[in-house]
Parts: sequence; structure tokens; C-alpha cells
Amino acid sequence: MTNNHLQTGPEKTPETPPKTGADVVAGYLKMLPQSPGVYRMLDVAGDVIYVGKARSLKARVSNYARLSGHTNRIARMILATASMEFVTVNTEAEALLLEANLIKRFRPRFNVLMRDDKSFPYILIARDHPAPAIMKHRGARNRKGEYFGPFASAGAVNRTVNMLQRAFLLRSCSDSVYESRTRPCLLFQIKRCSAPCTGEIALPDYKGLVDEAERFLNGESQTVREMYQRLMQDAAEKLEFETAAKYRNRLWALAHVTADQSINPDGIEEADIFAAHQDGGQTCVQVFFIRTSQNWGNRAYFPKADRSLEAPEVLDSFIAQFYDDKPVPRLILISHDLPNRGLLAEALSTKAGRKVEIHVPARGAKSSLVEHALTNAREALGRKLAESSTQVRLLEGVADRFGLSAPPRRIEVFDNSHIAGTNAVGAMIVAGPEGFVKGQYRKFNIKSPDITPGDDYAMMREVLTRRFKRIADADVLTEIETEVSEIAAEIDSTGGSQATPPTEPDQDREEERAFPDRPDLVLIDGGLGQLSIAREVLAGFGLHDIQLIGVAKGPDRDAGREHFHIPGREQSIMLESKDPVLYFVQRLRDEAHRFAIGTHRAKRAKSLGVNPLDEIEGVGPTRKRALLKHFGSAKAVSRAGVEDLKAVNGISADMARKIYDFFHERSA
Repeated sequence: MTNNHLQTGPEKTPETPPKTGADVVAGYLKMLPQSPGVYRMLDVAGDVIYVGKARSLKARVSNYARLSGHTNRIARMILATASMEFVTVNTEAEALLLEANLIKRFRPRFNVLMRDDKSFPYILIARDHPAPAIMKHRGARNRKGEYFGPFASAGAVNRTVNMLQRAFLLRSCSDSVYESRTRPCLLFQIKRCSAPCTGEIALPDYKGLVDEAERFLNGESQTVREMYQRLMQDAAEKLEFETAAKYRNRLWALAHVTADQSINPDGIEEADIFAAHQDGGQTCVQVFFIRTSQNWGNRAYFPKADRSLEAPEVLDSFIAQFYDDKPVPRLILISHDLPNRGLLAEALSTKAGRKVEIHVPARGAKSSLVEHALTNAREALGRKLAESSTQVRLLEGVADRFGLSAPPRRIEVFDNSHIAGTNAVGAMIVAGPEGFVKGQYRKFNIKSPDITPGDDYAMMREVLTRRFKRIADADVLTEIETEVSEIAAEIDSTGGSQATPPTEPDQDREEERAFPDRPDLVLIDGGLGQLSIAREVLAGFGLHDIQLIGVAKGPDRDAGREHFHIPGREQSIMLESKDPVLYFVQRLRDEAHRFAIGTHRAKRAKSLGVNPLDEIEGVGPTRKRALLKHFGSAKAVSRAGVEDLKAVNGISADMARKIYDFFHERSA
């Protein structure tokens, strides 16, 4: 595989704007091979705006060099292209996999994008310990053991693990807790664990329970149930009623695990089901997971895609990205035939190391499963559109109550969190027409050494300065891009060789619907003091078009009695106690507070594990252990005199002085 970074055109100077459009694309044709590969289109700022694959790079790029015959989306993409980069590969299947990886990495605005890319949870039975534990697992599957999944949600995993503990009495504690036990824990008392840690069950017997659990998770649920039914009946016949009750409870737990099935996957052992539905210019992709002939849940996705793309095109790109970092099942059922179905099956087979089939079932049980998934996709998209409609009405209400010229499309809310000035963080949450946009949330570690601990005003100034400096810099880049586009359009109008893309009636509205990078409205959690800081920061960057509102808590900090401070108004305003807009603003503020508190707690928890001895030059693990063993804690070391430090094995007079000076300089 080779990586070629190619650029053409005259050297950029401040007087000569960078060239963009079909002429730039055509400049690469002489250098390109007739081989498979992946290409990237970049704009004047160097950002990737599109990633594509090709069986022949030369043939594909030559299509973009043509001056006509493009859709509106492709024409706009070509016009924005200032340079291209290429990677050649051995096969088109390799190109498809690389394309999916690069799309997820660069998130180009002209590609179909997965919006929710969280890892799926699995059930892990860890086999790297004499007494294997059962647990929920996310991330890289690098621990020795058996993995079962994916499950659609952490809740589904937790419920299944819960029931499996009751059925098979497997431990869920960490290895360190296991090693430290001297008597059985509460889980043993409530019959949720067989307590191998203290020898309440022999390890060979415990491993038998683990094997039974694995058989159950591998799809042999009926065999395991029949075994327990037989054991329960035998125990009852022998009048061993406690043993019979134990098996009865296990049967009850197993019944709960298998009963939670919203679809019936008879005859299908392992498959993923994808169904796409479009409405209102949006697409919902519903994914169901079938493993060991059981439904392990479903999840709805709402990929970002151009409105001109049909469901098969969205689904094609979505599935390739979906399996970029996930294991591939043997069978994939889909609601629409894909343009690259054969190529995608070949690529996923290469990735999985075994044959992967992709089918569009027309009849029978498989068709019923896809139809069920399609119904769920239709209902999920309907709910989302209804929620978006409600959100739009709330944003219109915000504009009306606070005298804004138009409903805000992007709202940013800022808050700070600290304890007596320690572990101070700032937080920004974002909301828009579709609710909270969590992928745009930002946290700010307060860095300035000049800030007095606990100075909320100075903290807010630092956070807002860092945030709005980025916006001001981005505005400068946008102005440059606009100038380039205007020059290109002027050249076209005077007979230049590059055609201007046709403007469809919905194009401008489509651009307006795109979620903006800069806010229309900024909410500051605080009164006039915090608001004045925000006004100074925005004025300093020349951002006069962003509306500010300070949200001050009412008397006794009661929710519902908030005062809203708006620049240019002498008096604050209050909203009616039952006004939906008031509830909406409260929800925004509470979300910012939750995010700030969570970020602060995470930072504080991390800092609790930091030992000041780690910061002293020359104190490595050996000296650190010797100091802690001698004094008992880092705090005791900080109080020790030079002579006391010299008494520690391995601490010289110079090192003792260095340690002493470190702590005493800190407290000076």
C-alpha cells in the first residue's frame, strides 16, 4: 500500500487566493494510476470534506474533473475542493474498509456520518483466573476469556448478568477483592454467588457452574434448562427439598433471561439486522442483534447525510462504518438492496477471516425479522421528528420571551465547578433544534496560575476567552473561504473554464439547516457580575452578534424564581412559573451543572491517586517505597526534617535536602 500526497497549482501567497474546483481536480489526473484506492478532498483550510473509494482512481477522479452532469451536492463539493490526497491499495474491498475508517476519523461534511459511535457492551467470563468472574465489558477485547455480545445497551447486559448470577452463582467481584476475602460477602448470603473466594465451593465444582453458564450463553439454553429440570426432579424424589429449591430458582432465573425477547429469531443463530426508514429529510437506521438464537437488543441511529441520498446509499455507507471497529456476524439482513452489496460482503469477509453473507430477504421468517426492524425504525424516526418539532416550538418561545430577532439554532451554556478553588473546571453544553448535542460538549481545565483559588469571575473569563477565541479564528477562515468562492464565481461569470454548480431551490435552506459551529445564544449561569465578564470577552473578539443572557437564581435559590439579565435592559425579567420556556431554560442550566460537576468529580478522583513524591526529581519507585514504608504516608514525609529523611535506607544527604526543600518551598 502506498500513500501519495499530491498538490498542484501555483504557490499560495496572500495576494493570490488558493485555487478550488474542477481545475484543481483535473491537475491530478496525469499522476493517478488505474488501480484501486481511496481519495480525500480538502478545502482551503486543509480540512477533509469528502472521502471516497474507487476501483480505478484515475477513472473516478476524471469524473469529478468534468464540468457538468453532477448532482447539486457533488457540484458544491467539487467547488470547495482545494487539494486532494490519495492512498492506493491492492483490492477494491481493501479500499472500502479504508474508506470507512477514514470517514470515521475525519468526519467529512459531504459523507454519510454515524452520529453515535459508542462501543457496545459485552458479557465477559474471564478465564485468566482460577475462579472465572462474569462481568460487563467495553472496549478492546484483550483479556483472556469468553465474550458474549454485542448487547444493545448497558442495561441489557446488567439485567442478563444479574440473572446469570442468580442462575449459576458466578462471582462478579474484582480479582483484588477476591484475593482479600476472609469470609463470604453479602452476595453469598443472598444466593447470588457461590463464594469460591473462601472455599464455600470447591474450584472444580465452581468451574462446572462456569461451563454451564457458557453453554447457556452459547445457545444451549434448552439443554441447560432440561438438565436443571431433571436435577430438580431427582432432588425432590430424594426428599432433598433445599437442593430442589436451588434448581428451581435457577430455572426461574434462566426463564427471565430468555423471556425478554421482542422478536422471535427462530432458525437464526447469529445475525445483525439493519433497516432504514426516511422521512422529513432524515434517516433512521435500526439495528437488531441476534446471538445464540436470542435477541440481544436493538439500537436506533440517525446518521448525518445529505437529503438527496436515498436509503440504500445511506445504509451502504453506514454499514461499512459500523463494522470498522466491531466484530462481524456470519449473516447480515438488510431492508434495502445496497449499491455495493457484493463488495461489502467481500470486504467484511476479509475483515472477519470467514464468509459473511448479506441478504435482502423477500419472504419467510427472515423477512419478518427485517419488517419488524423496519417498523421500529419508522416509529423511532417518528418520535424523533415529534421531539424536534417540540424543541423548535421551545426555541421559538425563547426568541419571543427574550426579544431575540430569530429562534436560536445553537445555544451554549457555561458553568464552573470546584471545591474551595481546587480541581477547578469549566463546562460548556450545547443544545439545538434536536435537543442536547452531547458530541459538542466541552470541558476546560482552569490553567491560569494567576487565578486566585475560588475566583469564579476569573475562571469564567478564562473559559469564555478560550472558547470564543476559537470562534473568532474560525470566522477569519470563513471570510477567506468566502472571498475565494466569490473570486471563483466572478471568474466563471466572465467565461472561465470552470462551471458554477447549479443552485437548486432547496440548497440555501439545506445550508441553513446544518447545525452551526458558533452559538446564536449564550446562557451564563450567574448574575450581573458573570454577565459583564462575558460581555467584555465577546466585545474583545468583536463578536457582537451573539446574544448573551445571565441566569441568576432567585431568592433562597428557588427554582422557578430565576432572574434573567439581558444586556441593554436595565431591569431583569422573570418568566411565569408554569411557562414551558422557563422549564426549558432550567433544563439547560441543570444539564450544564450536571456536566460541570461530573467533570470536576472525575478530575478530583484522578488527582486523589497522585502522590506528591512522584513529582520530586530523583525519587523513583524504590525510594518512594522506602519513604512510605519508613514514614507511613506522603504527608508524614512532608513533615519530616532533613535528619529524619537521611535515616531512610537509600536516601543520601543531598536527596534528603532535595525532598525537604520540595515540600517547604511548596508551603512558602
